[in-house]
Amino acid sequence: MNQTVSLEPTTTVAPRALAPVRAPLSFIRPQDEKPSFHSSAMTGGAPKIFFETEPHSVAIQDLRGFPDSLSLDHEGFALRRHETAVADLYDDAAIEAAYVPEVKSLLRREFGASRVEVFDVTRRSDGGAGAPNPDGPRGPATKVHVDYTTKSGPQRVEDLLGAAEAARLAAGARIVQVNVWRPIRGPVERSPLALADAASVRPQDLIATDQVFPDRVGEIYHLAYHPEQRWYYAPRMTRDEVLLIKGWDSLDDGRARFTPHSAFEDPNTPAGAAPRESIEVRTLVVIA
Repeated sequence: MNQTVSLEPTTTVAPRALAPVRAPLSFIRPQDEKPSFHSSAMTGGAPKIFFETEPHSVAIQDLRGFPDSLSLDHEGFALRRHETAVADLYDDAAIEAAYVPEVKSLLRREFGASRVEVFDVTRRSDGGAGAPNPDGPRGPATKVHVDYTTKSGPQRVEDLLGAAEAARLAAGARIVQVNVWRPIRGPVERSPLALADAASVRPQDLIATDQVFPDRVGEIYHLAYHPEQRWYYAPRMTRDEVLLIKGWDSLDDGRARFTPHSAFEDPNTPAGAAPRESIEVRTLVVIA
């Protein structure tokens, strides 16, 4: 740990807009029965799906061209400059001792939060078998999805904090599930993330899907395609940048609650580009 942490972790990255790209994304095909899939934790490798998908080519805009108009509460995501003091993001001990506190500090400042709970850290890579994790290797998620639903968001709070504490917070606090996504190495030239503008997503296109784990069944949304959906990405992200992605918001007052996202094949990827390596931290942000 030999770097200096930025004192301005919520500074918006300066615009450096590129022309939009057009690329296919993988969407769920709506079906009569509830879709499901076996998670990587269940299979020990790639997830096994029990539903059909369909590709649709979409225009994906460079979000750096909109530095002052995109927000977590409207589009459901934000790009921030945030350095880390952790030299090796594959070091589990350093993640626990230093990186998790950095993420908590970032989100406290971003939201004015009274509490931040970190409950999952996952590394991903599109090279070889995937990136190593304590529960097995992971590759990029390649189907457009949201990590939580109106059912599983509150359930996750209860699972993590207990029924009594979840009920206490529900009576007077706002809880936001946020993913903090960072390149382990940069710039990212392969498998960047496409993010849907949450304001452009129709509720009926969010398809609740059972996610089967060895010890429980969770629920996420997969996204069905609609031509009015708007898409963004951050090209060539560096190690000193993070994407904040909203997975669920306890408030249902018109602001963004769910942010569909997926890795995609960038047509501008140069030949011989290094594999994408990333780390994501799942959190619960409590604003009381």
